[in-house]
Amino acid sequence: MIRPLSRTALVLDIVGAFVLFAVVMPTSLAFYAPGSLSPLVAEPVGIAAALIAGVLQCGAVAIGRLSPGLALAVAWVGALVQMSAGLGPLPINIAILGVLYATAAWGGTRTFWAGLASVLVGGFVAGGYMVLVNGLLAGVSTLSSILNIVLFGVISTLVLGAPWLGGFGWRMMLRWRSTRDAQARAEVAAAEEQERVRIARDMHDVVAHSLAVIIAQSDGARYAAASDPRIATETLGTVSQTARAALSDVRMLLTQLRHRQGAGPQPTIADLEQLFEQVRQSGVEPRVTVDPMPPGEPPAAVQLAVYRILQEALTNAIRHGAGGVVDVRLAWLADRVDIEVRNVARDAEGTPATHGGHGIVGMRERAQLIGGTLGAQREGGDFVVRGTLPIGNGGPIRSGAVAPVTIESRGDA
Repeated sequence: MIRPLSRTALVLDIVGAFVLFAVVMPTSLAFYAPGSLSPLVAEPVGIAAALIAGVLQCGAVAIGRLSPGLALAVAWVGALVQMSAGLGPLPINIAILGVLYATAAWGGTRTFWAGLASVLVGGFVAGGYMVLVNGLLAGVSTLSSILNIVLFGVISTLVLGAPWLGGFGWRMMLRWRSTRDAQARAEVAAAEEQERVRIARDMHDVVAHSLAVIIAQSDGARYAAASDPRIATETLGTVSQTARAALSDVRMLLTQLRHRQGAGPQPTIADLEQLFEQVRQSGVEPRVTVDPMPPGEPPAAVQLAVYRILQEALTNAIRHGAGGVVDVRLAWLADRVDIEVRNVARDAEGTPATHGGHGIVGMRERAQLIGGTLGAQREGGDFVVRGTLPIGNGGPIRSGAVAPVTIESRGDA
């Protein structure tokens, strides 16, 4: 298996392998006194075998990161060439340690386990080979011979296993980094998805409310045009103003989609009076009761949720209600704010009570986002939206820091 590797890393590996060969090869040839490089073959053959083994083993280091499996196979060939010539352990064998490290650090599953098998098998093969080459079996008992082979095999296995374990540790480090990065990407993706859902909810609230007001105003202007052109002109001005405000809000939301960091200002309870005025101009009279009043400035998340819930509830009253008066009640208590919007429901099918459209789902989601609850159902001939939003989840009300927010109350409860 060929791993993706940058050109710089590959060049560094090749240069490092060449430097290793240049250092360990002369040392390996000088390791033994002239004429005693190998007791089994002539000196020229021994030198040639040492050179071939050195090229193969150092070459395996050069491709260790590029292809750990191929590097392991080449290193085994180099070791077999060395043993076939009767050569004992040489400095060139340091390259084998680098190859075993590569199999554990960067090898695939098969290469990983092949490297471990090479540590175990190669360790005892090397132990037995060293005992045989050094003549330690001559003139000793069978038990002593077995003990020598086991002893040298264990030592060789420990020597070969150390770099493999080091590579295994680096493999675990790389996997931990990959898991951490994947988790970070997943968290970013989840946050972005939540932001898109929030913006989509805001877009729905803005567009649905504004279009409902525009439609109601347009119908009124059409009927008033014949009898009183002045009223029609004023109504068209309201339509224009509502459309411009909606366009501004939509542009702000689209800007947030393009630039997540550039979030614009969000509505607060100070903007509720403007919302109620838009509703009045559409032919529906909101009768607002605020008792008790907020003692200070509520948390921004709570203010936004209150505004959007009232906006959607009043939009539903315009679109699906029977018109007339809509009762709006707000109670700003120490630990929560209670909301109730009540309007006379039409008998036609498809009202929010039977339809359960996106508006009600959006209101319920807004309440749940800050730990609150919201319900919408028929009660007799009325349609009622009732919710409770905890103030503690969004932070305590900062009394005294900001002047109390006042909402005009119209009519009786």
